[in-house]
Amino acid sequence: MRSLLFVPGDSARKFDKARQGAADALILDLEDSVAPDRKDEARAIVREMLSAERGAQLLYVRVNALDTRRTLADIAAISPCRPDGIVLPKCESAEHLRQVSLWLDGIEAASGIQVGTTRIVAIATETAASVFGLGGYAGVTGRLAGLMWGAEDLSASLGATGNRAGRTYHSPYRLARDLCLMGAAAAGVAAIDTVYTDIEDLEGLAEEARAARRDGFSAKAVIHPKHVEAVNAAFTPGEEEVAWARRIVAAFAGDAGLGVVRIDGRMIDKPHLRAAEKILAAAGRP
Repeated sequence: MRSLLFVPGDSARKFDKARQGAADALILDLEDSVAPDRKDEARAIVREMLSAERGAQLLYVRVNALDTRRTLADIAAISPCRPDGIVLPKCESAEHLRQVSLWLDGIEAASGIQVGTTRIVAIATETAASVFGLGGYAGVTGRLAGLMWGAEDLSASLGATGNRAGRTYHSPYRLARDLCLMGAAAAGVAAIDTVYTDIEDLEGLAEEARAARRDGFSAKAVIHPKHVEAVNAAFTPGEEEVAWARRIVAAFAGDAGLGVVRIDGRMIDKPHLRAAEKILAAAGRP
């Protein structure tokens, strides 16, 4: 995945529009974009969305956070319709993740779905407490597909009056971003960059997306269809990058025991090989 587009769970019209776009995944939202008095209606609409003919896009559902006491009902309502995964907001710890995974175990078994099928993306920086749990997700559940960071709810948790100066996040949010990136790497899952909230600033969006990929993020969430193209471009390796990665892989292919090779006068070792393999995987080419 390169791009994950949030779609309000109570809007079939916006879902139909999103399906025609180029986002790699859609996140059907039962949380922030749905008013409290429309939660039940949104669940029913999301079930219809999941039951429609599927295309190439992955379909995730953002359920309500555990502290709302709506999470289990959300999961029970949508899981029989076989979403590719759920997005868990305000995930504060490995215990939160473990609890949701156990619920999915039971609901999948009861629904005749192979246990472990439904993946989880955890939004893991939305409270102050959650930041301290970012190093604890390794090995918790095989369902974990990625860690996403978010700044807006974190601002509320901190009591901050703002989180950016222009296009630059203030230091608490840069810390949360960086720790999410490292926590995802430690857990061996995708690191997903947060949304860019200025819908009209496409230049700033592209700049932020390129910086995210440079630092090691593998995807970015978006809140508007017009952001998808720039994000996909930022997370798609270029031809020169792919060619260089192929040379590295080919250099090691002849002898699995090699620890280091020399290419164009540069010493290339196993970390470079792993990076090259990730580039080729992102490019979708052998």
